Amino acid sequence: MPSRVILPRLSWGSPSAERRALLIHGLGSNGALMWRYGVALAEAGWRADAVDLRGHGTAPRALDYTLAAYGADVAGTRAGAERPWDLVIAHSLGGAASVLAAAEDPSWTRRLVLVDPAIMLTDRDRDIVRNSQTRSFDDPSEEAVRAEHPHWHPQDVELKALSARQASRWAVEQTSAQNVRWDVTDAALRVSVPTHVIASDPHVYSIFRGKPAEAAVAANPVFTFSVVADAGHSPHRDRPEATIEALHAALG
Repeated sequence: MPSRVILPRLSWGSPSAERRALLIHGLGSNGALMWRYGVALAEAGWRADAVDLRGHGTAPRALDYTLAAYGADVAGTRAGAERPWDLVIAHSLGGAASVLAAAEDPSWTRRLVLVDPAIMLTDRDRDIVRNSQTRSFDDPSEEAVRAEHPHWHPQDVELKALSARQASRWAVEQTSAQNVRWDVTDAALRVSVPTHVIASDPHVYSIFRGKPAEAAVAANPVFTFSVVADAGHSPHRDRPEATIEALHAALG
């Protein structure tokens, strides 16, 4: 098992809330960018903790950026010493890490919500992701983020630019280089807790919907699916209200 690092956290909601959720961001982002979920859950009476993944935000840097290493880190988080998370919401790379953690330890969380998860990437998707990260690091300014995503909330623009300045460029590049085969479908088929995928709209861009990963994990009966229309890979930034509606619908 890879050596774990301790992941820093941001929190929303009361520390005494009965229901506890973990929020896990995607590649090149940080925990603060999961604020839409944190706010929505806090307003619904939850406590939500968002982590910075290794090499991202203010988290420790390392040499190992395999999916297994990311998975080991998030597996090391708990809502309490002996208590599982009531819910884990994970986007993109965070989705792959959470699938590995849930497959390894069914008691880690009671429920998963995966947001356009990076369960398996095609070669084309890998190129698109690399190009996107290169643009972010080449110009990590709010002006550049706003030009590419003019409809995003000002806080998302601010935090996306910050996340590019905080993250280790080497770590993000190594995440691609060290995962020559980006595929955690075998782990996804072993997940035994209720899991809902909130996918992006493939007519805009999705790394999950309409891709081999979707067909593969559909064989696991614990998975259910929904799509946020007119949203790209980060639906909580492209269409936040519709994404939060999809989350509440998934949680019942």
